[in-house]
Amino acid sequence: MRTLVIETSTTACSVALLEHGAVIARAHEVVGRGHAERLIPMIAELPNGGRAYRIIVDCGPGSFTGVRVGIAAARGLALGWNAEIAGFSSLPLIAAAGFADRLTDDIAVIMEGGHGEVFMQAFSADLSPRSDMVSLKPDAALAALAGLRAVGNGIRWLAALDDGLDLTEALPDAASAILLPSELTTLAPSPIYGRAPDAKPSVPK
Repeated sequence: MRTLVIETSTTACSVALLEHGAVIARAHEVVGRGHAERLIPMIAELPNGGRAYRIIVDCGPGSFTGVRVGIAAARGLALGWNAEIAGFSSLPLIAAAGFADRLTDDIAVIMEGGHGEVFMQAFSADLSPRSDMVSLKPDAALAALAGLRAVGNGIRWLAALDDGLDLTEALPDAASAILLPSELTTLAPSPIYGRAPDAKPSVPK
């Protein structure tokens, strides 16, 4: 089954087509906040306009706007193509790429979380979680790291606190979804925000 992968959870925007256990086409750009402008053209540039029988989309955590752009595009294309749709999380995606780059016992994924915090979750080499996903201030994340190797786009916060850590800067890439076991690509296509909203409903007086 040909699968279109959409990934927009960070400053990167990437898409990939998977088929028969291989990546048959891919595109990856660092766009900052330009996901809405670049995502659909990137898909259109894939073979057959990116058309696939199944679409999987990164649900986060990550950029609030980026995640919503990706999910909205995935839902629209799934409706137009009568395709299956499901989601995955950016955290195991980055862990999978990290393990493929250099196999270690465990990895902690550290992602930019906004408001001076980072999203953090640790994984074993089989991508089973070793901890829950949390949003932490950098000093708390450093304490929770407990010497693990860390990968992600939020490592700069930890590097500023300790220059002796095993850190690898990384942005998610849609093509890395080929490394995810099938059970990690069956989430509902809805945002994973990772932290409580900043705005709260007003309380009636």
